[in-house]
Amino acid sequence: MTTNIHTYEPRLGHGLPHDPFNAIVGPRPIGWISTQNAAGARNLAPYSFFNAFNYVPPIVGFASIGAKDTLRNIEATGEFVWNLATRELAEAMNQSCAAVPPEVNEFELAGLTPLPSEKVRPPRVAESPVTFECRSTQILQLQGIDGAKVPTWLVLGEVVAVHIAKTLLKDGVYDTAGAGHILRAGGPADYFTVGPEQLFKIRRPR
Repeated sequence: MTTNIHTYEPRLGHGLPHDPFNAIVGPRPIGWISTQNAAGARNLAPYSFFNAFNYVPPIVGFASIGAKDTLRNIEATGEFVWNLATRELAEAMNQSCAAVPPEVNEFELAGLTPLPSEKVRPPRVAESPVTFECRSTQILQLQGIDGAKVPTWLVLGEVVAVHIAKTLLKDGVYDTAGAGHILRAGGPADYFTVGPEQLFKIRRPR
């Protein structure tokens, strides 16, 4: 029965050309996070491990694999902005992923416009149709079952302001299918889009 199943223990290696873990847990929303340091220098970077974790208060989070500029900026200021990455913004999002020194402004690198936020200091991406202004609530360094710390930090933040392009509100309901979300998949370069063709509805049982 198991001859047609590939089984492995992650600690011993997967034995495949590319680790399938992040392809299986996917596609995932992209954490396109803008921050600034204590001196006001701006940073913008995408994170492939991102999601929402609570309704009231609304809490989102992302994982920083390695202590990167985004993490250090949030540790210093306690603030960040999530910006929706859409199909139209995919190339700019990818440009903001470049490994550059801390002094490089990824807004300029990617040809994007910083838009002042209302509740936090980091700017929003003006071209993004949806943005969340956030204040950090917890920063947790992850650990394995052996208790050993791993160089990955989970950053959680409460959403204190939401900005939505009115064109995406259809009779007051957010149009996910029409917004052009892009999602990170597995492999070195795989992404997906969300459109009306993927939409189906199931009502919860009463």
